[in-house]
Amino acid sequence: MNRSRAAACFALLFALLTARLVHAQTPVPQIKFDANIEPLKLPPSMHFGEVVGVAMNSKRHVFVFTRTGERSTVHGASASQLFEFDAAGVYVREIGKDLYGFAFAHTVRVDKDDNIWATDEGTNMIIKFNPAGRVTMVLGRRPEAIEPEAAPTPGVEPRAQWGTFNRPADVAWDLAGNVFVADGYGNSRVVKIDKDGRWLKTWGSRGTAPGQFNILHSIANDAKGNIYIGDRTNRRIQVFDADGAALRTFSIDVPFAKEPNIMVGAAPGGGGNPLAASGAPWAICITPGTSQFLYVADAVPGRIYKLTLDGKVLGVLGEAGKTAKQFGWIHEIACPSEHELWVAEILNWRVQKLILHP
Repeated sequence: MNRSRAAACFALLFALLTARLVHAQTPVPQIKFDANIEPLKLPPSMHFGEVVGVAMNSKRHVFVFTRTGERSTVHGASASQLFEFDAAGVYVREIGKDLYGFAFAHTVRVDKDDNIWATDEGTNMIIKFNPAGRVTMVLGRRPEAIEPEAAPTPGVEPRAQWGTFNRPADVAWDLAGNVFVADGYGNSRVVKIDKDGRWLKTWGSRGTAPGQFNILHSIANDAKGNIYIGDRTNRRIQVFDADGAALRTFSIDVPFAKEPNIMVGAAPGGGGNPLAASGAPWAICITPGTSQFLYVADAVPGRIYKLTLDGKVLGVLGEAGKTAKQFGWIHEIACPSEHELWVAEILNWRVQKLILHP
């Protein structure tokens, strides 16, 4: 190879490496957005408590699952109420008032047929309502009234319950209508159940290896029926096909330049609260349509991340706080389109509607 040709090759190689380096160092863009902290109108005598769930049906009715009630039950206080609002944000009704399966709300989802699925961590149950608000299926069973569960032992993992659920967190579906339960806190597994309620299979256990989980806190499905798991304490998202075969795993690593607003709990790092780690997926949502996007929220620094389905971060928005455009522990996201998000906030006791600017 002559000297001029070698120099040209070196110049080309340098240009390629420089381009790759510039691409890697390009900061993730901030997504501009508007926010409405009062998009829903409750009657004057009613209030939200900790809002843990939000979902939207095909008529743009919004469903809010909130830890609001304080009514006596056999196990003490109950904190689950499910509210419906119309497309204008006007209160319609309470669904499942005083329901036996309601004790400690966790998430609410709406399937393709507008059925409403409420996951209650306190009763270890998932309740399916038809669009009219009638119970059509129950999965799981609450603890016996005559024998309350023993208090957890510090430093000891929760006892696995293989005949039922142990603090389930969320549900998703595949193209055949099978239900996937994130049996998230105690059992660290995914449970696959057919559309008629027949138990099909489970996968996963507690740990950090691929296919293992540590708090499956959120679950969602894409248009192909693949299942996305928010593996919160492991700070990653794992993706599987409908049979439980692993497809990919990715984490969110976007620097945060400011001092984070912790709001509650220990600071991240240095042996602090593992739930306060940047990028730990508290809530995930996948947009509908042919070009789908994944939205993920963490608690600290309290941001929402927009990703492709293969894990590339396209942008970020927000931070922890109390004002509009800030978030207090987003627990669930509804994403009816790429540019419209509804977020349920635990610490701020509200639902916030976000309109993103392309």
